[in-house]
Amino acid sequence: MRDDRAARRHRAAPARLRGDGRDGPLIGTPRRAAGRPPRYFTVHLGFAATDPAVAREHAVAYAEALGLLRPELALGAAALSPADAWHRAERLFCDAAGPDGERCADVAGHPGFHHAPGPGGLGWGDGD
Repeated sequence: MRDDRAARRHRAAPARLRGDGRDGPLIGTPRRAAGRPPRYFTVHLGFAATDPAVAREHAVAYAEALGLLRPELALGAAALSPADAWHRAERLFCDAAGPDGERCADVAGHPGFHHAPGPGGLGWGDGD
């Protein structure tokens, strides 16, 4: 005789799901007491340019303008890539770490030493 206890258990499982008289969702509450920590997301903006140097200038201008409008944006993570090759993204800003948690806000590959954003920002590195 064939043992079909497992098959019977599987057929009876839906009837046992909420057979205890409780009402409510079948899915439990999240295990985390608080919400998820914030995560970073990326927005990709497309525009036309005649060559990579002009595209870099436009991208820096767009990023700085958006940074003025929305100060919560992470400009240090801004990058530029050809539209069909996102894997070739190049950073737009230096973003080098400095003392006291300051970050360099100048364009990537800039000459001179590092400085913090704003007039009279803290300078570090090999400067004058």
